[in-house]
Amino acid sequence: MPDKAHRIAIIVAGGTGSRMQSTTPKQFLLLAGKPLLCHTLDRFFEALPGGEIILVLPGDQVPVWEALCQEYQYHKQVLVTAGGDTRYGSVKNGLARAGQQDAIIAVHDGVRPLITTALIRTLFEAAAEQGNAIPAVSLKDSIRLLTGEGSKAVDRGQYRAVQTPQCFKAPQLFEAYQLPFQAHFTDDASVVEAAGFPLHLVEGDPENLKITTPVDLKLAEAILEERR
Repeated sequence: MPDKAHRIAIIVAGGTGSRMQSTTPKQFLLLAGKPLLCHTLDRFFEALPGGEIILVLPGDQVPVWEALCQEYQYHKQVLVTAGGDTRYGSVKNGLARAGQQDAIIAVHDGVRPLITTALIRTLFEAAAEQGNAIPAVSLKDSIRLLTGEGSKAVDRGQYRAVQTPQCFKAPQLFEAYQLPFQAHFTDDASVVEAAGFPLHLVEGDPENLKITTPVDLKLAEAILEERR
C-alpha cells in the first residue's frame, strides 16, 4: 500500500558568518548568483510537491530574509518562524508550526545546499518504512581518539559522518522533543535516540556539504558548476 503521509521539511538556518570570515550570516551568502538558502529550499520544493516547508531563522534575521526574497524575486510559499537559543530550541519551534501527527518530517541544515532531490525522496521513503532515516557517509581521513595521555588510533570503518536531512515519522519527533535539552543533542537523531527509538542509517552523499568555511563555499560552487 503506498504511503500517504503528509511530507513536511523543517529547514533550520541559524548560522552566523564567523567561520566564513564574513559579517553576513552564511545562509544568506551568494552561491551561483543567489542566496545559498534559496538553493536548499529549491531542492525540497522539487522533491516534495504538495509538501510543507517550514524555515526557522533567528528572529532578527527574518527581515533580512524577507528583503533578500524581494531583491532576488524569490516568492515561494515558505512558512517562516523564529528559532530558539539552540538548534534544539529552533527545531522545537519548527515542530510547533508543523502540528501534523500523521506526517513524515525531515529536519535539514539550511547551509547544506547541495542536497539532491533523489536523496530527499529516498530518505522519506525509508522513514515511511522504518520509522526514521538518517543519512551517513564513511570517513575518508584517518581519525584519532583524544585521551588523557594523548591520542590513539581508532578504526575509521566503525564510524560514520552523519548528515541531514534526517527524516522521522512525526510521533517520534514530537515525543523526543519533550525531553529536556542535553548538551549532546547536536542533531535530531541524538534526540530521538535518547527518547528510546532505534535509528536507521541510510547511505548519504559525499557532496552533501555543510557550508561552514570559505573553502566549503568554493567547493560548492565547483560542484554546482559540474552539475550544470
